[in-house]
Amino acid sequence: MSQQAEEFFNIANEAQGLARELAPGVTTRIFPGEQAMLSVVTIAPNGQGTMHSHPEEQWGLLLEGSAIRIQGGEEIAVSKGDFWRTPGGVPHTMKAGPEGCKVLDVFAPPREAYRRAGKGFASAT
Repeated sequence: MSQQAEEFFNIANEAQGLARELAPGVTTRIFPGEQAMLSVVTIAPNGQGTMHSHPEEQWGLLLEGSAIRIQGGEEIAVSKGDFWRTPGGVPHTMKAGPEGCKVLDVFAPPREAYRRAGKGFASAT
């Protein structure tokens, strides 16, 4: 594979990215870059992450399913195509609907704790 080809990915290819188990029923595949990082998060039906915060800005896009975004003390229902911004330092988590969900998160700058495979959110609130 050429060096250029190593910079191309497919969201459906489960073998790509750094695997991380964030919580029971919550997994992600992470794609770190120099100035930003993508994370493809899958949440099992009715699954929920852990309330946490981090200094990096985060944008999220609901790719599949439905969910409740819990952020800054509010619960907001989101559906496929909805996207949101989470400023650094704001406590947040996600609760999937009955069919589960898939979210594309973008972090800027990249989260250092996510530059390696592993477990956990790395900063619970």
